[in-house]
Amino acid sequence: MPNSAILGVLFDLDGTLVDTAPDLVAALNLALHDFDYPSVALEDVRDAASNGSLALITAAQPTLNAKRNAELQQALLTHYQRINGDHARLFDGITEVLHYLMDNGIAFGVVTNKAARFARPLLATLRLGQQPLIDYMSSVISGDTTTQGKPAAAPMLLAAQQLGCHAHNIIYIGDARRDLEAAQNSHMVGAIAMWGYIAADDNPTHWPHQVRFDKPQAIIDFMTQASVSHYA
Repeated sequence: MPNSAILGVLFDLDGTLVDTAPDLVAALNLALHDFDYPSVALEDVRDAASNGSLALITAAQPTLNAKRNAELQQALLTHYQRINGDHARLFDGITEVLHYLMDNGIAFGVVTNKAARFARPLLATLRLGQQPLIDYMSSVISGDTTTQGKPAAAPMLLAAQQLGCHAHNIIYIGDARRDLEAAQNSHMVGAIAMWGYIAADDNPTHWPHQVRFDKPQAIIDFMTQASVSHYA
């Protein structure tokens, strides 16, 4: 039987549920080309993908002024809207996790700081079996759903309402400090997705969390155990 304390599961989107870096970096390179800057390799800026478009631009061109950063950001977002979902994929093992949750009647969803105009079409493009992934989700909270994004509690608590269970009965899985701070602020169980976009100079052991998952399969292990603090 699943862990009786956990009645719902929420995921961060970029770097936790979905590997969106290939799309984001492709859009970044199109924007860089628009302004005659050299393109960058996916692996060189991949870790910045969880931190948004401006972080990607800074990783590619760290010395630009604010005006040029804003111009590049707008170009990146324009390109990204066009190619969103072209190369993005669920991380290996996530499909099995989602099937496990559905088989056991555990509601799940997404809380992301990504704007709805990008998040919802992406989740509609990705498939789980024959259906769009978004069709299986009890909650999809985007960065502009509430007036505050993560690490504020507001989007998390709205997701809890939509899942139909108390926040302390929900595990939130993310790959960035703000994800774990959001879980802490909303009294959810915080879990680190170690397969995500975690940079070499990050120190996730210092982020507030109760669980660390080194691979998606460990989520299933957690859900089938009564009391566990760390899964590898």
